[in-house]
Amino acid sequence: MSDQGWADTVIWWHVYPLGFVGAQPRAAAADAADAPDLAVQHRLPKLVGWLDYLLQLGANGLLLGPVFASTSHGYDTLDHYRVDPRLGDEGDLRELFDEARQRGVRVLLDGVFNHLSADHPVVLRALRQDASPQDRAWLRWVGEHPRGFEGNLDLVELDLTHPPVQDYVVEVMDYWLLAGADGWRLDAAYAPGAGAWRPIIERVRERHPHCWILGEVIHGDYLQFVQQSGVDSVTQYELWKAIWSSLNDTNLHELAWGLKRHAEFCAAFLPQTFIGNHDTTRIATKLTHPAHLGMAIALSCLLPGVPSVYAGDEQGFTGEKLDQPGGDDAVRPPFPDHPEELASVGAAVLREYRQVIHLRRTHPWLATATATAREVTNETMTIDLVGAPGPEADRRLTLGLNLTDEVVELETQTGPLAIPAHGWALA
Repeated sequence: MSDQGWADTVIWWHVYPLGFVGAQPRAAAADAADAPDLAVQHRLPKLVGWLDYLLQLGANGLLLGPVFASTSHGYDTLDHYRVDPRLGDEGDLRELFDEARQRGVRVLLDGVFNHLSADHPVVLRALRQDASPQDRAWLRWVGEHPRGFEGNLDLVELDLTHPPVQDYVVEVMDYWLLAGADGWRLDAAYAPGAGAWRPIIERVRERHPHCWILGEVIHGDYLQFVQQSGVDSVTQYELWKAIWSSLNDTNLHELAWGLKRHAEFCAAFLPQTFIGNHDTTRIATKLTHPAHLGMAIALSCLLPGVPSVYAGDEQGFTGEKLDQPGGDDAVRPPFPDHPEELASVGAAVLREYRQVIHLRRTHPWLATATATAREVTNETMTIDLVGAPGPEADRRLTLGLNLTDEVVELETQTGPLAIPAHGWALA
C-alpha cells in the first residue's frame, strides 16, 4: 500500500476524454506509427477550461479515461507513450497536468495494460511467421491463437507474468507519473489475476511512494485482491448495484446487506464508490423513480470510501448502455466547449450534488468512518456514520432514507429525524 494520505480527501470527477471532446470514433488512417503527427487534433486543452467547474462542484481530482493512441474507443491501445492524436499530443497532456496542479487538482490516468489493439506492434510482431519464442511470450495464447479479452479478438491480452511485459508496464507507469500524473486506474485489473500485478506495483511504488493505484475489479473477493495485488483501492461494484437495485425494488434490506460487505472492505482499504461510470447506464436512467436520485447521490458521496462522480451525472444526464456495437455512445457523449453552455435543465441535480459534496467536505472523517444500518425495513432505514476519535467534538452522523409517500420520523443516535417522502435527511 502507498504511504500517501491525500486519497482520503479526494473526490474524483471522472471524464471519458474521447467522448468528452467529441473525437471521431476511430483514429484517422493517416495516424500511422511512421507518421504520428499527421492527424493530431488539439482537443485535450478543452478540459483545462473545465477544471474550475470541477472545483465548483466540490471535487478535487480528475479521473481520466484513456488518453493514449488507440484504434477506436481508447481501450484498444496502439502506443502507451503517445497521446491519442484525436486528443492532441504530449504537450497538451502535460499542460493539463500543470493546470490541474496549479489548482490543487489530482490527476489519475487510465492504464490499459491487460490488453492491446490487435494492430499494436507487439501483437503484429508475435503473429509473424518468423516470430521468435520471445516475441510470442508477450501475449497470452489459446492454442495457436492470441487470447482475446472477454472474447474480443481486437483486444489481445498481454501476459503480465512475463518479466519483459512487467518491465514495459513499469516503465510506462513511471514515465507518466514523472510527467505529472498522481496515480493510475488499472483497467480490467481482475483479468490477469491479483498476483500478476504485485511485482509491477511494488516496483512502481519504490519510485513513486505517493501515487495512488485503483484496480478495476467487477466481481470476486475485493479484499483478497487488494491484499494480493498491492493496489490501494478497487471499484466498489457491489455497492453500486446495491444502491440502485435496493431503491428500484423497494428493498432496503439489500442495501443493508451491501453495507455489511462495504464495512468489511473499509476496515482494510478505502474502496472507490460511485453510482455511474463510462461502462454503466446513467444513474438518472437506471432509477425507476426519479425522486430517488437524491438518495443515490447521498449514498455515493457520504458513505466511507473514495467517491467519484461520472461527468454529466451531476447535471442529470441520461443514457442507457446497450450490449451492441456503439452501445456505449449514449453514456459517453460530447460536452460543450465551456461549462456555461450546459443546458439549465440539470441545475437542480447540480445543486444537490454540490450540497452533498459540501457535507462530505465539512466532515472529512466520513472517508474512514464506520457505516452501520439501523431500523431497516423495505422502505426506510437509518445509517449510523461514526468516525474515529479526532479534533471534532462529535464525529457522528445519521443518514436516513425514506422510500414511502409520507414523511417518516425515525430514531437516530441524536434523537428523532424527520425524513421527507422519497427523500433523505442527515442528522
